[in-house]
Order: sequence, then C-alpha cells, then structure tokens
Amino acid sequence: QVQLVESGGGLVQAGGSLRLSCAASGRTFSNYDMGWFRQAPGKEREFVAAIGWPSYVTYYADSVKGRFTISRDNAKNTVYLQMNSLKPEDTAVYYCTADLSWTKVKTTGGSWGQGTQVIVSS
Repeated sequence: QVQLVESGGGLVQAGGSLRLSCAASGRTFSNYDMGWFRQAPGKEREFVAAIGWPSYVTYYADSVKGRFTISRDNAKNTVYLQMNSLKPEDTAVYYCTADLSWTKVKTTGGSWGQGTQVIVSS
C-alpha cells in the first residue's frame, strides 16, 4: 500500500490560485494512477482530477475543467494539483488518492491521504 501526504492548502480570495502537492511513499509510485477528490461541508466526497501511468493521460470533473491542472513528477514521488481562477464553491478538504486501477482512481479511490483544507473567500 502507498502512503500519501497532502500539503499546500490554505485561504485564498476568489480568482486566486493554489498548488496542492501529494507526496507518496511505501510502494513504487510510478506504478500508480493518481487522483484528487474533494469534500465540502455537508457534501459527499467528489472526484476532481486524475492522471494515469505510464500514459500521463489526464481526466477532470466538468466543474474544474480549464481551471485545474493535475501533473506528476515520478522522480519526486509527487502529484500536484494547480488550481487557478478559484471560486468559493471550490472550498473543501482536498484528498489525494492512488490506485493501480485507472477506473478506481476516478470513481471510488484507493489509498487516501489525510487531506488538506482549501478555503476560497468571496
């Protein structure tokens, strides 16, 4: 199983940007498909973005398409989520997930990190 630690969350004004990082350890990071989910207060956890291996194919939720970019650096065992043009509705705890299944990393997730809080003020 892979261990995941997210960082980079914080408070930002609407229209601003943040970059989240997720550092992985414990298994061969480069074998895993990686993703980001988020959970707003009172809502279910929802898919945000995913990046595959070895294809580096990316996939986004419609709500973030064109504003968020997922990337990975296998040399650093890290996946990133660059978030631009942030909106108050992007406020949530953001979770990193890893799985060997491309389908699973976009739907139910696999291994999880502890999450990082993002707050977007209007």
